Amino acid sequence: MTILQCVKTDSIQNRTARALGNLAMEPESCGDIHSAGAVPLLVESLTACQDSQCLQSVVRALRNLADSPQHRLALAQQGAVRPLAELLAAAPDPALTLALVRALLELSRGCSRACAEQLSLGGGLGPLVSLASHPKKAVREATILILANLCAQGLVRPALGNAGGVEVLLGELRRRRGPNGAGPASQQPLVRAVCLLCREAINRARLRDAGGLELLMGLLRDPRASAWHPRVVAALVGFLYDTGALGRLQALGLVPLLAGQLCGDAGDEEEEGREAASWDFPEERTPERAQAGSFRSLRSWLISEGYAAGPGDISPDWSPERCPLPPPPPPEPAEPTSPTLGPMPLRSPRTLRTPGRSPAATSEEPWGREGPALLLLSRFSQAPDPSGALVTGPALCGLLAYVTGSPGPPSPRALRILARLTCNPACLEAFVRSYGAALLRAWLVLGVAPDDWPTLRARPARRQHRELGEMLLQNLTVQAESPFGVGALTHLLLSGSPEDRVACALTLPFICRKPSLWRRLLLDQGGLRLLLSALTRPAPHPLFLFFAADSLSCLQGLVSPTVIPALPPPMPLDLDAPSPCLYEPLLGPAPIPAPDLHFLLDSGLRLPAQRAASATASPFFRALLAGSFAEAQMNLVPLRGLSPSAAWPILHHLHGCRGCGAALGPIPPLGQPLLGSEAEEALEAAGRFLLPGLEEELEEAVGHIHLGPHGGPESVGEVFRLGRPRLVAHCARWTLGPGQCPRKRALALMGLVEAAGEETGPLMEALLAVVMGVELGGKGCSLDC
Repeated sequence: MTILQCVKTDSIQNRTARALGNLAMEPESCGDIHSAGAVPLLVESLTACQDSQCLQSVVRALRNLADSPQHRLALAQQGAVRPLAELLAAAPDPALTLALVRALLELSRGCSRACAEQLSLGGGLGPLVSLASHPKKAVREATILILANLCAQGLVRPALGNAGGVEVLLGELRRRRGPNGAGPASQQPLVRAVCLLCREAINRARLRDAGGLELLMGLLRDPRASAWHPRVVAALVGFLYDTGALGRLQALGLVPLLAGQLCGDAGDEEEEGREAASWDFPEERTPERAQAGSFRSLRSWLISEGYAAGPGDISPDWSPERCPLPPPPPPEPAEPTSPTLGPMPLRSPRTLRTPGRSPAATSEEPWGREGPALLLLSRFSQAPDPSGALVTGPALCGLLAYVTGSPGPPSPRALRILARLTCNPACLEAFVRSYGAALLRAWLVLGVAPDDWPTLRARPARRQHRELGEMLLQNLTVQAESPFGVGALTHLLLSGSPEDRVACALTLPFICRKPSLWRRLLLDQGGLRLLLSALTRPAPHPLFLFFAADSLSCLQGLVSPTVIPALPPPMPLDLDAPSPCLYEPLLGPAPIPAPDLHFLLDSGLRLPAQRAASATASPFFRALLAGSFAEAQMNLVPLRGLSPSAAWPILHHLHGCRGCGAALGPIPPLGQPLLGSEAEEALEAAGRFLLPGLEEELEEAVGHIHLGPHGGPESVGEVFRLGRPRLVAHCARWTLGPGQCPRKRALALMGLVEAAGEETGPLMEALLAVVMGVELGGKGCSLDC
């Protein structure tokens, strides 16, 4: 250091600087060199020396001395950066240029305010932007990283944008994201820089014109860039009041991506410091000027927005006292106008402040990880017709997933977005077309999210969610029952596409409470027929059958609000307490009276019987046993095609047993198939032998076991497959019963549709009869109602 201070010969200065640079490569020696005060001497050599080799050695020594954040800050505070920038602006030879950019790259890591100020004052921004296209790769890549590092300081970003830095950084990021680009690690500093450039209006305009919006949207769509998504969304908040940019972002599909961000995992991004805050409204550093609306802040803002070319264009007489700062545009109700994006981390609650307003006038609003996305969604929801972007399945699912899945109280802004959409008449048709009203009811009121279907996942519906859902549906009801809403719904139902007509018919029971309206649309104009006919078509929505089952149940409540059909229908005989059996006395060792007839089954089993009792049970047996057939003279009459279990209830019924429990014998236990079982065989035999009473008793026994209190939705389809009209009606009543669990109701309807296959007529008639509150086959029960 003594030699460096005393001997000013270039060759000696060169060797001394080289020695100090070598020593600085050892961390302990580097600290000693700083402590000894070598930095000012090296800076002096930068300005005094003219030899390129000597300058390269001095620059290398300064670069090696920047081995830690503390040492980099010390170098900047001692004025080491500005001479380097001035040398770079002087267009030195290639070797010195490489040394300078390497040194500036080290000094700009974690760029401090002092470093950014000196580099800007030294005129280094323009040369750095020019060097970004240098033919030598090492110079080019180091320069681009310097520009990216400088973006961490808000005070230099406007000047950097004016020098062309926005286009350079965007182009490089676009290149690295191309097919032959680099990996995510090399893209990270550029993504951070581009997002920081969105904090100033002048740079946002440049970024928008250079295709930056498309690049940011590409990052949001890329799952490999998920760690950067929160940063990108926060950057897009800067375009909150840029109508053109918002329209472009919406056309690029921003809204569903934002909705997906509400419940996504947060990326592990480092938090920005105070120095990264937007420079559109720079901080005031003097105590007497540290108040909102000061002249310096106004002057800086006018220059950054382009209203003034420089401080000389603004008269000193134009002060806050003579010309106060105009108030900002009125914010949306109960929401702040614009967030301050830099000083505070996104994951902690914070107060959103509007520039030019006193903090006391700003309401508290929670600002967590989802804050930027919600703010943008709120801005989109304030459009005159936000239906095309926000009233869609992905957007509504994202909002509802956030509202119901938030570990703590959700942001009030999300609730206001939903309320604003449901209160907007322009969104009514979109809510109908997208099954939005049905989704609101299922998710909030019934507690069934799309991920819960068709599995029977237990998700208790919280009271606050149910109240929110009822409030939102009431908002839609107000819109639907207005003159505009009536016209819109009528147009959809009568003139819409087939998909729109089905969606309208399904939604009407949820949002129409006026009997004159829903009766006209659903009954008189065929809406119910449309809905029932659509059950067997390809589902237009993943939750369609769930929505349809809920809609039919709601409609049944509207048609017959006081009529509650029995589930299951009452049985004439109490099977738990059977009546005395009249056939058992014939089975004992000393039967009384003695049987005068035996029926022979295919298995060889002989069953005793009384001829007179059997002949009076049905026309079939009367003709068989008391007519002119040969069996009338036989004591052993064969009964073909009957198993013992299927014959058992027939023999009981022939001898007058009603409700003795024999009908339960051939019924398989719950969970076993009915098709091909002895129950189906017994039902077929009862019909063949003209025993309608036994048919009814067997059907009631099937319903008692498979559709009783212990029956489940999987049994409904099995019962329906038997094809018995009374059982079909029983299945429809079980499915649409008012006390039924919504999930089980929907699963039962799914089973019914699957069991019906192409033969949908009986199912449609049964469902229609239950909805209309009439008996199957009664007057007025048809699909043409």
